[in-house]
Amino acid sequence: MIKRLCPKGVEYVKLGEVCEIKTGKGITKKDAENAGDYPIISGGVTPMGYFHLFNREPNVVTVSRVGANAGWVGYMTEKFYLNDKCFSVIPNVVNANKINSKYLYYYLKQNESTLTSLQSEGGVPTINTQKVGSIDFPLPPLEIQSRIVEILDKMTKLTAELEAELEAELEARKQQYEYYRNKLMTFSENGEGNRQVIWKKISEICIKVCSGRNKSKTEQGLYPVYGSTGIIGMCESPVYNKRQILVARVGANAGFVHLADGSYDVSDNTIIIDLSKDVNQKFVFYMLRNANLNKFAKGGGQPLLTATQIKDFVIPVPSMEEQSRIVSILDRFEALTTDLQSGLPAEIEARRQQYEYYRNKLLTFEAV
Repeated sequence: MIKRLCPKGVEYVKLGEVCEIKTGKGITKKDAENAGDYPIISGGVTPMGYFHLFNREPNVVTVSRVGANAGWVGYMTEKFYLNDKCFSVIPNVVNANKINSKYLYYYLKQNESTLTSLQSEGGVPTINTQKVGSIDFPLPPLEIQSRIVEILDKMTKLTAELEAELEAELEARKQQYEYYRNKLMTFSENGEGNRQVIWKKISEICIKVCSGRNKSKTEQGLYPVYGSTGIIGMCESPVYNKRQILVARVGANAGFVHLADGSYDVSDNTIIIDLSKDVNQKFVFYMLRNANLNKFAKGGGQPLLTATQIKDFVIPVPSMEEQSRIVSILDRFEALTTDLQSGLPAEIEARRQQYEYYRNKLLTFEAV
């Protein structure tokens, strides 16, 4: 189509020559809180509120003008109110029938990094609309613009659908894992067959339960320092040299259970459970994680879980053979879920890169 309609190349013009680049109008926070029919666009992905008036028609390109997101390109398919943190890019009267607004959006979205680079230095980042108007803009015939929009709309839809399918697959696997974990970790009072259990306090199956003591950490070091959410820093001198169960003791993450292995130190906001060899450590780990210990944390502003609470916590202890069987099953589920979790971002990123590759190919032209 390009060879037929643009055999000598595509004309490039300055964006400001063919479009009106206008800043929106300020609105008070009080007005933004009033219920209305029209979304207020302030440069973010979601509206900052709704208003009873609109100042822009549907199918308009928006660009964030102020703040960390300055340069972010959006597209509105409905009437909306544009505030002064954004500007709109609309084909002017002369070129209204020569520019497809969605094509304009796709081109500016492709060049979002160029818009971002126009941010002023120092203070609050701001984009000057005159500089935006100086951007080179390819203007092929409307027929070509419409065909590009058709292709990119389909690709955008397919990419979004694929991402939704991948995320749904991960969620389904998580639910399946949680279902079987709950089933495997739920025992009747005495159990039957290989599900017979003895109920014991944690203090009865461990060597000690205590809090870590590390209060200092660095970004560099040879050994990790474990805290309430995992590794939170590094240190030069390890205190522990074996695998142990850790439980977050303080704050919003109180009750979070994880394993530490190798040589490491533990922060003072984390409880250490050093188990005896009479139980399968991984079984106890899964049991505690399944117990949702966070619900036992006390205190409002700063939830707290004590070592005494952990010591007194009672769990069912089946035979070592049954513990090993349960761990083997849950390890496989864990590995599958982890593989999906680590693979999902990579798969989504690959699809986005594929989309961007073809978008760039479609929106790159030889100039006249």
